[in-house]
Amino acid sequence: MILHCVFCKIAPNAAWGDVNAVFEGLAQLCETLDGAVSFKAGPNRDFEEKSKDFKAGFVIHFQDQDALEAYANHPTHTALGQRLCDLTDGGASGIMVFDIDSPSGT
Repeated sequence: MILHCVFCKIAPNAAWGDVNAVFEGLAQLCETLDGAVSFKAGPNRDFEEKSKDFKAGFVIHFQDQDALEAYANHPTHTALGQRLCDLTDGGASGIMVFDIDSPSGT
Protein backbone atom coordinates (compact mmCIF):
# COMPACT_ATOMS: atom_id res chain seq x y z
CA MET A 1 0.00 0.00 0.00
CA ILE A 2 1.04 3.55 -0.69
CA LEU A 3 -0.41 6.30 1.48
CA HIS A 4 -0.43 9.46 -0.63
CA CYS A 5 -0.68 12.29 1.92
CA VAL A 6 -1.16 15.87 0.71
CA PHE A 7 -1.09 18.88 3.04
CA CYS A 8 -2.12 22.33 1.83
CA LYS A 9 -1.36 25.89 2.92
CA ILE A 10 -4.70 27.33 1.87
CA ALA A 11 -4.41 30.97 0.78
CA PRO A 12 -6.18 33.48 3.06
CA ASN A 13 -8.40 34.65 0.20
CA ALA A 14 -9.35 31.15 -0.98
CA ALA A 15 -12.98 30.14 -0.65
CA TRP A 16 -13.47 26.90 1.28
CA GLY A 17 -16.18 25.94 -1.17
CA ASP A 18 -13.56 25.96 -3.93
CA VAL A 19 -11.16 23.86 -1.85
CA ASN A 20 -13.90 21.35 -1.08
CA ALA A 21 -14.87 21.20 -4.76
CA VAL A 22 -11.30 20.17 -5.63
CA PHE A 23 -11.33 17.53 -2.90
CA GLU A 24 -14.69 16.23 -4.13
CA GLY A 25 -13.35 16.06 -7.68
CA LEU A 26 -10.33 14.08 -6.51
CA ALA A 27 -12.59 11.73 -4.54
CA GLN A 28 -14.71 11.14 -7.64
CA LEU A 29 -11.60 10.50 -9.71
CA CYS A 30 -10.38 7.92 -7.20
CA GLU A 31 -13.69 6.07 -7.46
CA THR A 32 -12.92 5.43 -11.14
CA LEU A 33 -9.31 4.29 -10.81
CA ASP A 34 -8.17 0.72 -10.33
CA GLY A 35 -5.98 0.45 -7.25
CA ALA A 36 -7.30 3.56 -5.49
CA VAL A 37 -8.58 2.04 -2.26
CA SER A 38 -9.86 5.07 -0.36
CA PHE A 39 -9.89 8.86 -0.27
CA LYS A 40 -10.27 11.02 2.86
CA ALA A 41 -10.04 14.82 3.02
CA GLY A 42 -10.75 17.61 5.44
CA PRO A 43 -9.53 20.54 7.46
CA ASN A 44 -6.45 20.28 9.66
CA ARG A 45 -7.47 20.49 13.31
CA ASP A 46 -3.79 20.71 14.42
CA PHE A 47 -4.47 19.42 17.92
CA GLU A 48 -0.73 19.26 18.64
CA GLU A 49 -0.13 22.76 17.26
CA LYS A 50 2.65 21.61 14.90
CA SER A 51 1.18 22.35 11.48
CA LYS A 52 -0.76 25.61 11.76
CA ASP A 53 0.14 26.77 8.23
CA PHE A 54 -1.41 23.69 6.62
CA LYS A 55 -5.15 24.28 6.80
CA ALA A 56 -6.41 21.20 4.92
CA GLY A 57 -5.32 18.00 3.28
CA PHE A 58 -6.19 14.58 2.00
CA VAL A 59 -4.95 11.01 2.04
CA ILE A 60 -5.42 8.44 -0.70
CA HIS A 61 -4.64 4.77 -0.13
CA PHE A 62 -3.30 3.19 -3.29
CA GLN A 63 -2.85 -0.53 -3.80
CA ASP A 64 0.63 -0.02 -5.23
CA GLN A 65 2.96 2.42 -6.96
CA ASP A 66 1.44 1.67 -10.38
CA ALA A 67 -1.96 2.84 -9.13
CA LEU A 68 -0.40 6.03 -7.72
CA GLU A 69 1.33 6.69 -11.03
CA ALA A 70 -1.94 6.19 -12.95
CA TYR A 71 -3.55 8.78 -10.67
CA ALA A 72 -0.62 11.20 -10.96
CA ASN A 73 -0.67 11.03 -14.77
CA HIS A 74 -4.44 11.25 -15.16
CA PRO A 75 -5.57 14.48 -16.89
CA THR A 76 -8.31 15.05 -14.30
CA HIS A 77 -5.69 14.94 -11.55
CA THR A 78 -3.55 17.41 -13.47
CA ALA A 79 -6.46 19.85 -13.85
CA LEU A 80 -7.59 19.54 -10.23
CA GLY A 81 -4.01 19.79 -9.02
CA GLN A 82 -3.65 23.09 -10.85
CA ARG A 83 -6.87 24.35 -9.28
CA LEU A 84 -5.56 23.35 -5.86
CA CYS A 85 -2.27 25.17 -6.52
CA ASP A 86 -4.29 28.27 -7.38
CA LEU A 87 -5.95 28.04 -3.95
CA THR A 88 -2.77 27.64 -1.91
CA ASP A 89 -0.44 30.21 -0.45
CA GLY A 90 2.61 29.95 -2.71
CA GLY A 91 1.07 27.83 -5.46
CA ALA A 92 2.78 24.44 -5.79
CA SER A 93 5.14 25.45 -2.96
CA GLY A 94 2.10 25.61 -0.68
CA ILE A 95 1.54 21.88 -1.01
CA MET A 96 3.48 19.18 0.85
CA VAL A 97 3.27 15.57 -0.31
CA PHE A 98 4.29 12.41 1.53
CA ASP A 99 4.08 9.04 -0.23
CA ILE A 100 4.40 6.51 2.56
CA ASP A 101 5.20 2.92 1.64
CA SER A 102 3.16 0.75 3.96
CA PRO A 103 3.61 -2.86 2.79
CA SER A 104 1.31 -4.27 5.45
CA GLY A 105 -1.49 -1.89 4.58
CA THR A 106 -1.50 -0.36 8.05
